[in-house]
Amino acid sequence: MGRVTERRKVIRIRDGAVSTRPDTLVAEEPLEIRLNGKPLAITMRTPGDDFALAAGFLVSEGVLAERSDLQNIVYCAGATADGSNTYNVVDVRTTAGVVIPDITLERNVYTTSSCGLCGKASLDAVRTTARWPIDDTHGGDAPPVRLDPDLLAALPDRLRAAQRVFDRTGGLHAAALFTEDGELLDVREDVGRHNAVDKLIGRALQNGSLPLSRAVLLVSGRASFELAQKAVMAGIPVLAAVSAPSSLAVDLAAETGLTLVGFLRGASMNVYAGEHRIALRATATQGG
Repeated sequence: MGRVTERRKVIRIRDGAVSTRPDTLVAEEPLEIRLNGKPLAITMRTPGDDFALAAGFLVSEGVLAERSDLQNIVYCAGATADGSNTYNVVDVRTTAGVVIPDITLERNVYTTSSCGLCGKASLDAVRTTARWPIDDTHGGDAPPVRLDPDLLAALPDRLRAAQRVFDRTGGLHAAALFTEDGELLDVREDVGRHNAVDKLIGRALQNGSLPLSRAVLLVSGRASFELAQKAVMAGIPVLAAVSAPSSLAVDLAAETGLTLVGFLRGASMNVYAGEHRIALRATATQGG
């Protein structure tokens, strides 16, 4: 199994003084994900929670929805000359009867941000493949998640306190799941923020916890379309980010009923969609 961190020599310059010292860096290695023995995708990730990462990725792709869909996940022999296991190739086996969508087509439509296709095609693809509707504005069996802004404001510090590897490297993204009362459910770190989210969702699938219909997803960076997609596919009603969302992420949130919060820093935040889940105490004013 690959290590989460590695040591490298660095030349340090401080106020004109030069010294040599070892530095702790976050590890980055490729992970090939195979589906029923066939190569599917390669992602650069921080080793660890690889099975959860693969499972979460396949939830986002619309392949897995329940723990019973998953037969097993195993490491495969790598691409080395002697055929030894590099722990960088995993094979996900689905149970009999699980319908496999045309993932190659779907990834070209809505997962690859540089695919060049229009935003409407991306939005339509997620809306048609999502298993659990999260638009609760029209009523339902349970009341909508309702969050106080003060509770949301406290979540980034709770996430930061739980980032163990970041303290040693400063080079990792993090994602966390919280209850609607602010209790930390799970946190994962990775060199890629989308991988950290996949690890959370994959563990939830393995634990039989999907859909995450009462959870809040917090990410340490920006909120891209891809992260909004992953939240929707896991049934998560609230996505909050400490940085900016993209325009397509906002469009997707508005289309699906996802509550999207950006620039969550201190006591300030921007609510871009799904404001009915935020307990607003003041009358909103129009800005220029």
